Amino acid sequence: MAIGGNALERAAGDDAWQLARATADRLADLVADGARLVVTHGNGPQVGRALRRASMAEAEIEPLPMAIAVAQTQGEIGFQLVRSLADALAARGIERPVAAIITQVLVDADDPAFTAPDKPIGEWMSEERSRRMARVRGWQFIHDPARGWRRIVASPEPRAILELPLIRALVDGGAVVVAAGGGGVPVVRGADGRFDGVPAVIDKDLTSALLATGLGAERLFIVTGVAKVALDYGTPDERPLDRLTAGEAAAHLAAGQFPPGSMGPKIEAAVSFVARGGGATATITDIEHIAGAWRWEAGTHVVG
Repeated sequence: MAIGGNALERAAGDDAWQLARATADRLADLVADGARLVVTHGNGPQVGRALRRASMAEAEIEPLPMAIAVAQTQGEIGFQLVRSLADALAARGIERPVAAIITQVLVDADDPAFTAPDKPIGEWMSEERSRRMARVRGWQFIHDPARGWRRIVASPEPRAILELPLIRALVDGGAVVVAAGGGGVPVVRGADGRFDGVPAVIDKDLTSALLATGLGAERLFIVTGVAKVALDYGTPDERPLDRLTAGEAAAHLAAGQFPPGSMGPKIEAAVSFVARGGGATATITDIEHIAGAWRWEAGTHVVG
């Protein structure tokens, strides 16, 4: 179950705990209905806030490395979800351990994304400050005439999940597991065999598909802001879809129906997961329709 970071913090002033509990209530219903559940989550708003806090204190403390920011928000959101899920399960009379795992995801140091970063993170800055940060820290920026300059980092492909054996052991032991938050802490392996964090953001839906495949999951759910995937989205010809084959989804993706910054990675993740075969299916919907999607009554289902 891949949950977007915005589902846990939708706007300034939202109560993150209230949103986590509301999400946990819906997920606990699925566990009560027999689901063996692994939860992943985004962290866009949360990691942006962590970086903003660090930037406000940059004159007093050392910079916050991107990999550390991802790990911190994994802990933050993991705590909220674990506590909320444990309470929701207990309220239903279900005795089930719940655990959050700080998850590292291996990326390729030679991934082309590192030479063409395009993932915006953090706050908008003035031109003067962006130039100083580029000079002092080597950051790269994009410019928006209305908002200023914003840091961009690479978004490399996830290659392997280092904690996969641990996650599998917990699931096999009956636990509900929260893992791979924010797409995972991005790490590369050096010539000496050691792993080091890198300044990057991995797409959490792609990592979720990789994790689901590694666990041998039967179903992947990608929770987003719409009830169904649609063709010609936002136009008078918009057509919501109940079902897509992986081939159809890939063709629509190639035709530009699903933009890179929104539905595109979700479709890519769904196709990647379904392509493994064996009857694997992926479902895209919003949190309000997740129970119906679990019963095949709502959402968009991507099938082989």
